[in-house]
Amino acid sequence: MSRLRIGTRGSPLAMWQANEVAVRLERAGHDVEIKQIRTSGDVRLEVALAAIGGKGLFIKELEEALVRGHVDLAVHSLKDVPSIVEDRFALAAFLERGDPRDAWLHRDRESFESMPDGTKIGTSSPRRRAQLLARNRTFEIDPIRGNVGTRLRTLQDGLFDGIVLAGAGLARLGYTKDVTSYFTIDEMIPAAGQGIVTIETLADSPVRELVRDAINDEWAERAAHIERGVLQKFDTRLDCYSCIAVHAARDNGEITVRAFLSDYEANTPLRVMRNGSDAAKLIDDVANELVAGGAIELLEQGMKR
Repeated sequence: MSRLRIGTRGSPLAMWQANEVAVRLERAGHDVEIKQIRTSGDVRLEVALAAIGGKGLFIKELEEALVRGHVDLAVHSLKDVPSIVEDRFALAAFLERGDPRDAWLHRDRESFESMPDGTKIGTSSPRRRAQLLARNRTFEIDPIRGNVGTRLRTLQDGLFDGIVLAGAGLARLGYTKDVTSYFTIDEMIPAAGQGIVTIETLADSPVRELVRDAINDEWAERAAHIERGVLQKFDTRLDCYSCIAVHAARDNGEITVRAFLSDYEANTPLRVMRNGSDAAKLIDDVANELVAGGAIELLEQGMKR
């Protein structure tokens, strides 16, 4: 096949991901080139992401480039991909998962557990915001945008007492030295797909199977299917303000799925944990338990914001 053109955002983390995919495809014998594409999510950094359309803004222009034939595949952080993808596109492959945990970074390297009432914390994630407020309702949670380096500078400049970032992104960019500590999966359930890099193609493109055969990780794909499967049970009830987290982990031959769902102010946080080996049953069981706890009502409250 002719040279594979990889579409990516231009942020340092996005470029790391695209280069990692390129290296693996080259090892599999393919000729590749990387094309940077600026997305809507990269342009409007002055407002919270949720207020301008959510994480889907990070992939819109990349999907348009696929449709126009400007690129053959697009590389994304899976957590940035909406749970429902149009039929004309396919998530063709998944790289093995990096560290799925969220990291706590404090300007004076003080522990999260020692934070006093009124601590100012930076995060633009409704999921993180709700889980932080569930721990301490006095915390002041303010939005923070930009690439990883920009977010770290806001901490160094004293705009926040602490910030919460994805551990995988920090590790991939060499910032682990800046991490004060990591939340356990139980303390801060990650976003669906957190730590997984995915490759998107057109559904009918021959590149889809080519990429899958070359670099797909089966466990990452299975975890992605379960985590996104729970989200898909709520269909269009999820929006950019939805406070929902789902994480699947291997546990002694079985799969443990943890989920968190809350209203935006974390007045009614729901937590679910299920074990099993049947992916479809786990998806149904987790979603059904959330619904039984009032998830639909909580999500509908959020849609009225």
